[in-house]
Amino acid sequence: MRADCANCFGLCCVALTFSVSADFPVDKDAGEPCRHLRTDFRCGVHSTLRERGFQGCTVYDCFGAGQKVSQLTFGGRDWRQAPETAERMFAALPVMRQLQELLWYLDEALALEPARTLHDALRRALDETERLTRSDPAALLALDVAARRAAVNTLLLRTSELVRAQVRGKRKNRRGADLFGAKLKGADLRGADLRGAYLIAADLRGADLRLADLIGADLRDADLRGADLTGSIFLVQTQVNAAKGDAATRLPPSLTRPAHW
Repeated sequence: MRADCANCFGLCCVALTFSVSADFPVDKDAGEPCRHLRTDFRCGVHSTLRERGFQGCTVYDCFGAGQKVSQLTFGGRDWRQAPETAERMFAALPVMRQLQELLWYLDEALALEPARTLHDALRRALDETERLTRSDPAALLALDVAARRAAVNTLLLRTSELVRAQVRGKRKNRRGADLFGAKLKGADLRGADLRGAYLIAADLRGADLRLADLIGADLRDADLRGADLTGSIFLVQTQVNAAKGDAATRLPPSLTRPAHW
């Protein structure tokens, strides 16, 4: 469930589209190789992406979908040597990424002791999702990903409730809330429901986010300096990469402190 670029055919550098913005300095259509993609499918400017304006590249994480599509779904045949596979291969990446993301959440949920009563159901959901990732190209592209996400989300919601119940007292419910630029410095957000909240550019310096549910929360440019996110649930690397932090920011052990922090 972690990207292994050495075993991927540079799919995120081709399959995805991007436009001139704070995240990218140029436009690129889906299916068009990035100008910096080398013949060995590695990035020619990887060490200077942010300096060149490709901040979006440093935020993106495929959850291991790139290598799985490259090596499993298409059996190690790359789109340059087998151009007839290109269109389907590129279309398969976002589908696989969603499945791999679900695997990440399910794997995390299975490690949460307060949700032990759900572990059997979570294991079944994980096994079924893993089976779907091993589908052939036609089946993968025909998959109703939204339905799969909805089924898994029901379990994740129940998991969240059990985990956050460890925090006594009234817990904040800001699910889907517009907290753009919110001043939350030092806020006590322990056990808060922040699922899908818009925390873009929010000031969360020194905030206590332990046991908070952060699934789908938009943390772009959120200031997490000194914030405590240990024990927060369903936080992923993409969210961390998009935020601002420092050496004092405390992260769950499964996540890596971004180099640009």
